[in-house]
Formats: sequence, C-alpha cells, structure tokens
Amino acid sequence: MHESKTGHAGSAHRPETAVCPAEAFVPPNIASAPEHFLAIVESSDDAIVSKTLDGRISSWNAGATRIFGYSEQDMLGQPMLKLFPPERVAEEDFILDKIRHGEKVDHYETERVRCDGKRIHVSVSVSPVRDAGGRIIGASKIARDITAQKEASARLRLTASVFSHSSEGIVIVDPHGRIVEVNDAFCLITGYARHEAVGRTPDMFASSRQGPAEFALILDALAQTGHWQGEAWSRRQDGESFASLVKISAVRNEQGQTQNYVVLVSDVTPLRRHQETLEHLAHFDALTDLPNRLLLSDRLVQAINASRRSDEWVAVLYLDLDGFKAVNDRLGHDAGDELLVLLARRISAQLRDTDTLARMGGDEFVAVLVGLRNHNECVQLIDRVLRVCTEPFFVKDETVQVSASIGVALYPQDNVDAEQLIRHADRAMYEAKQAGKNRFHLFDPDLHERARSRSEQLEDIARGLRGNEFELFYQPKVNMRSGRITGVEALIRWRHPLRGLLAPAAFLPQTEGHPLAADLDRWVLDRALAQLARWHARGLTQLTVSVNLNGRNLQQRGFVETLAAALASHPDAPPALLELELLETSALDDINDVAVVMQDCHRLGVRFAVDDFGTGYSSLVYLKRLPAETIKIDRSFVRDMLVDRDDRAIVQGIIGLAHAFGRELIAEGVETIEHGEALLAMGCELGQGFGIARPMPANELESWLQLWQPPEEWRRSAMAE
Repeated sequence: MHESKTGHAGSAHRPETAVCPAEAFVPPNIASAPEHFLAIVESSDDAIVSKTLDGRISSWNAGATRIFGYSEQDMLGQPMLKLFPPERVAEEDFILDKIRHGEKVDHYETERVRCDGKRIHVSVSVSPVRDAGGRIIGASKIARDITAQKEASARLRLTASVFSHSSEGIVIVDPHGRIVEVNDAFCLITGYARHEAVGRTPDMFASSRQGPAEFALILDALAQTGHWQGEAWSRRQDGESFASLVKISAVRNEQGQTQNYVVLVSDVTPLRRHQETLEHLAHFDALTDLPNRLLLSDRLVQAINASRRSDEWVAVLYLDLDGFKAVNDRLGHDAGDELLVLLARRISAQLRDTDTLARMGGDEFVAVLVGLRNHNECVQLIDRVLRVCTEPFFVKDETVQVSASIGVALYPQDNVDAEQLIRHADRAMYEAKQAGKNRFHLFDPDLHERARSRSEQLEDIARGLRGNEFELFYQPKVNMRSGRITGVEALIRWRHPLRGLLAPAAFLPQTEGHPLAADLDRWVLDRALAQLARWHARGLTQLTVSVNLNGRNLQQRGFVETLAAALASHPDAPPALLELELLETSALDDINDVAVVMQDCHRLGVRFAVDDFGTGYSSLVYLKRLPAETIKIDRSFVRDMLVDRDDRAIVQGIIGLAHAFGRELIAEGVETIEHGEALLAMGCELGQGFGIARPMPANELESWLQLWQPPEEWRRSAMAE
C-alpha cells in the first residue's frame, strides 16, 4: 500500500490511483475523464473526502470547506479525528475497521465539529478505495450537512409532543372554519372524540350563555388583526356549559394568506364558579340570601336614574324590628337568625318583582320601591309590610311576635344621592321608634335641611373657636356733655377664613340654646378681662369694659363660680371696671333667682347693665326687681326719634324711668350730631353709636382715645345749660 498524492483543485498533482470512487467508473468514451470527474467533485454541495487507512485526510473538496469551515491546506495530512467530538472518537476505529474488511458504512448519522467549534449533524457514507490490483488502500467519504433537517425534525417532534401532551385544548381550523385537528386535551375538555369534531365547525360548541353578538365580535377581531383572546362560554357534549379562556391566532403563509387558525382553550370553569360564588357572597347576605348594602346601593342608583327619566317615585324604606332583642335573649341567637330568615321571606312576598329588599345587618332591612305613581300607592305597600311583620312567627317550637319601625325617604321629593337617601330613611326610622314603634315616619327634607344647616354652622363655629378665629372689637361709650370717655363695650367678631369678618348677628343666633353659647361667653369674658388688665397697666384706670351676657348662661348653675374663676385668673383686671350687659329680651325663667345671682356677682365687685331696654315686655319689672346699675336705651328708638314722635316719646319715658329709679342711663344708636343734641336736651348725657365711633380693634382704640373730641354742637349745648 502506498500514499495517495493530493493537491489543490485543478493542479497537476492528483492521486495517480483512484482516490475518489468515481474515478474507477469513468466511461471510456468521455474525453479528459479525470478532469471531468474532478469538476463534479468540486461542484458538489456535499463534503467528498478521502483518507488513508490510518485515518489521515488525503483529499478535501470545496463542499467539505463549506460544511466544516476548514480549507484544503488546513486539512490535508490531518487526522480525520480533528472533526470528531471527544465523545465520538471511537467511531473512527469502527469505520476504519469496516473499511479494512472491505465493508461500506452507508448513511451513518452522527455529529462533527466545525472549525468555529459549532457542532453539526451529518449523514456519512464511507467506502473502501482499491488500487488497480484490488488492494484496499484508503477510504472515500461523502458527508452531508443535515443539521437543518435534524432541527426541523426536532421542532416537529416538539410541536407534536406539545400538541399531544398540552393541558390546554388545541384546535386547528382551516380558513373556511372547518376543524382539521384537535388534541387529546380538547377532547377531554369538551367530551367529544376526535372523529366527532374533525370536519365540523366550532359553532357545535355554542352555549346559550354566549350570544351571536359575542361571536360576531370575535370574527371581526380576527379579520382586523388575526388575533383574539378572552373568556367565552361553550358547551360540552353532555350539554353542560363551561367557561374557557380562549386564544385564537391566524397562521399565514409567506404571501400573507391565512392558511389556518390555531385555537387554544383552557377550561376555567372551576375558577369562574368560584368567582361567581365570591361575587355572590360579596353582594348577598349570608344568612337571608338577600342583597346586601353594596348591591342595594347599586340598584338604588339605577332606580334613581330611571326615576329621572320618568314621573315615577322611588321610596326607600329603612326597617328595624321592635322586640327582636327580647327574642334573642329568651330563645338564643339561632332562634333570632331563624326569625330573620322567615321575616325576609314574608316581606319579599309583599313586594313586587321590581322592588329590592336588602339586609343591612342585625335586624335592619332596607326596601327600595320603584315605579310609584303617588303617595297612596307607597303607603299601601308600607302598610302591608308593617302588617306581615306583626303576624306571629313559629320559631323553635314557640310562637313569637315582633313589630317594625319604618323610616321612609321619597325621591325626587328628597332630591339627594343614593347614600344620603338611605341615611335619611334611617333617620326617619329613629323618629318612628321615638313616636311609639310599629309605625312608619316620612322624612321631611325641609325640616332636615334647616336642622342640618344649623348643625353645620355650629360645627363651623366650634372649629373657629378652636382655631382662634374670633376676636374682640371695642366701641367707646362717652359723656356727650363733658367729652369724657366712660368705657367701652366688647363686641365679638369672627374673622372667618372664607366669609371674611362677621358681626355677631351672622353667627350668635345659631348658638342660642346650645352649649356653644356658654363657650363663647366664657371666651369673650376671658379676652375682655385680659385686655382690661393691659389697659389698667397702661394707666387707663377709669376705663370700664362691658361684656354681653346670654341670659340662659346667667341662669346656669355655677355661673358665679365660673365668673369668680375668670376674675381670679386675671388679678390685674379690677372687677369694678367689668360690667355685664344682660338683654332685656332674655328669657329669664325665675327673675327672683336671677336677682340672687346678680347680687352674688355684685359681691365679686362686678356691675350689671340692662341692654336694649324698652324692647321687651317686662321693663318695669326689670327696673324694680333686677339690681342693675345701668339702663341702655335700645338703638332702634334712638335712631328714629328725630322723625318718629312715638320713638321720641319712648326715649323720653325711659329717661324719666331711669331718673326715677336712680339708674345710670346710656343711649345706643347715636349716629349723628343731632341725635346727641336731642338726647342732651332730654337729660341723657351718656351715648354710644356710630356718630361717636364704630367698634374697633384694641390697638386702634388706644389711638382713638387720644384724639377724641366731642362735636362743637355738643359742647355749646353744655355751655348753654
């Protein structure tokens, strides 16, 4: 055996003996046979390689370079093992052994390694090469790269495995809507065998829970985008509906034409049933299976919206049982629960199909009555509900009897939203309870609005008091004859963050009869005493401060003690300079008791004035019985006395009474110089009003005190006398 000589394609140094099997079969009539067969070898896409019996490469064609990446120069003389993965080196001994025995190795599939390290799949055929004498001198090898086919085959096997073993149902549909294939999972989900489904259309699975409109939407989405996914209801072979999560995708060819549709189906019925159970629990009462508050609110909103489109009414009935606690206490909670279930059935039987009865919790129920045309129709339904509630119940082998109190709110008479309508019916129910139970009470929106408005205003006042939004203004009181400043009246103001500076008339009437009135009185007293102490420290030792006092607060037990505590907390404010003004129109329950309280206050050093004198019905009684040092003529009489004879006569009469009873007198409402002149002429020297000064903050008052001079007309009047 001798070595074959090799060289580049087209070179003169080619094996003298047949290296390639093809050379042994050159037809004699073909000219230049070696060159012809060499061209065939070089043009082949397959690797055509020869090797010696010891496994060294002796020829290498262009196809081998394309497949393995090595050039002819790289591989000539190299062992064939250079192409073998480490775990496959034993294959070479097997192949060479076959060759030495003159045997072929046909279409042997294996792996080889390219020059870049990448493994490829090849199909190999190896044949022995003989010399002219028939001796085996080497081997020729034809290798074909089958990597792409192997990968495609693997993908097909994987696809087939996924198709067969997927837990999702898979359906393949042709462009005409005919089923061409289904997998086992789909058969398991639907109950149909493969032969029962193939060739039919998917509408064989249509459920009554899914209408044509839903299918039309699916078809439209597929036509537009080639995809659709969502939840759908379908029907099994036994007729049972099931919920499924469906994904549909169009499979298109290179020209963009739809060849098939692939449908993935997941059975989510248990999840959907569980979700429906949870939704039911979320919207229905567990004991009575009636709608709960959440579902009731939704239905009430719908009822209100429907009422807006018609002339019909909506009634909300808030029902609370009378005597239910006694049943619970005597027979136990199980009996109470049984009673509630029976009651729910009874009331539901009295309502119409369009009405809703809901349990709010405990023994409270709410009914929404819709489509009412008048008040009488509503009352008839309520009476029926009241009647069945009072009929005896047989519970735990005993007969029990209860009744119901019902509050009623009507829409649109009570034009509020759903939640407020329920709250209003609840409030009316409490009114029915208070009125004696076993009855209904109709909510009055106008009355509620007035009460709500006052409540909101009281809350705002309390907030302002906490937020230090109130302050005191002071209006001077002067001797119009001498010009001497005798004192000031402390007047509360509210610097509201939204409404600006508010006078007492804008908020004090709302506090009448409410604890806030006493809170405000205490606040005014404390601030006035603090300011009095500051003025006294600055040398204003004769300046009195008057504070208005609510008559009800004066009659409260402990008022004297409260006043004493306030004076004690401001020791630098002389009590003699504090004057409490009591409105003559104050409702005094017992004038004798009030007189005693005033005398106790006198012992603390405090003075009193009767404010707005002449506007009440007990002027003479006040003068006689109440130990007040000062009388203030109401501004309404003073303001109009220049043009109204009656008012002038009243003012003259009050001045006479004050002199007769020995009381100090001051006139409010001095708005002009003429008012002052007239009062001086009638014998009233002290005055207060806009004609002297408007109420002002404490810091402005001190400047005003330095600049104040009585009008020249008043001084001339004093000199003339």
